[in-house]
Amino acid sequence: MASTIQSILPADYTGGTFIGRAASPDGPVVIAIRDGILFDLTQVVATVAGAVARRQFDGGREIGPIPDGLPEGWELLSPIDLQCIKASGVTFALSAIERVIEERARGDAAGASAIRAQLEEKVGSGIRSVVPGSAEAMELKNALIEEGMWSQYLEVAIGPDAEIFSKSPVLSSVGHGALIGVRSDSDWNNPEPEVVLVCDADGEVVGATLGNDVNLRDFEGRSALLLSKAKDNTASCAIGPFIRLFDDAFTIDDVRKANVDLLIEGPEGYTLEGTNVMAEISRDPLELVRQCLSEHHYPDGFVLFCGTLFAPTQDRDKPGAGFTHKMGDVVTIRSERLGALSNTVTTSRDAPAWTMGIAEFARNLGERGLIDRI
Repeated sequence: MASTIQSILPADYTGGTFIGRAASPDGPVVIAIRDGILFDLTQVVATVAGAVARRQFDGGREIGPIPDGLPEGWELLSPIDLQCIKASGVTFALSAIERVIEERARGDAAGASAIRAQLEEKVGSGIRSVVPGSAEAMELKNALIEEGMWSQYLEVAIGPDAEIFSKSPVLSSVGHGALIGVRSDSDWNNPEPEVVLVCDADGEVVGATLGNDVNLRDFEGRSALLLSKAKDNTASCAIGPFIRLFDDAFTIDDVRKANVDLLIEGPEGYTLEGTNVMAEISRDPLELVRQCLSEHHYPDGFVLFCGTLFAPTQDRDKPGAGFTHKMGDVVTIRSERLGALSNTVTTSRDAPAWTMGIAEFARNLGERGLIDRI
């Protein structure tokens, strides 16, 4: 997918600091953007996780102004490396209702439309008005139990505990321009446009980026115990284009009020648009980080998908069947302060194999004399 770096950065990129990664002929490099200039930080710090831990975002070798792009033979990678990849689910009222629909439809897209209307009538207004874990939320829970409408998804939507899960292994995420995968045996699936928070080992949020938390609605709808199969597949986690670091001009408050726009362009001319409005999230992003950290420890830091408001229901092929991906769909996720992340859909079976795991990454850095700069 051809695009210039400038075209995928936010309009105010010259006023921000960004960090990311690229594949060079020698191996992965850490890159930064400061004052509109691209720098190679690899000789200073060889991993993004290390840069975050040590707050080492300056220095490095100047590559050139952003309009000149990356050096020849370089390609953007996901902007993270050794961080654990975590995700929070059912963090918006609409997505909670859609998860219940998947559960009640047993993963069958054809039955979703009628269930959606019933649930929206019974649950919609109540779930939008309560604070998760509050006394009012517990009253709503009891009322829904009495009506036989309670669900494990509603438990994490309005109960005290957020849904936090491991999305993808370390080093497995793909970046802007890469193919993104859905399982070849899934026939009801969708992208999930999200803000991704970037945290150090202590859970301090240092910046944010965009992500596509690809979801298989048929798998998870059959059983919540299939979450891992629905979420963790080859090329099923896209992150990028760069991490925008927090500073005086970009803070967690900008994340809280961000709009994340989604555009799907199908090979047959189909288009679908939607927006993930972060202001409508049920739990504050920092509360999600707190629950992710919990009683855990992430020595190389972690990133956290914040969940999505957007669940595509627009029919694609036949009435009542809703949306599902086709091979060749181009998915673009864009936010004013974070830039744009675009990927083309294929199957996880046909996506390029993930080959640079932790051992290969360490070997590559060792061969380049960089192992002590992790």
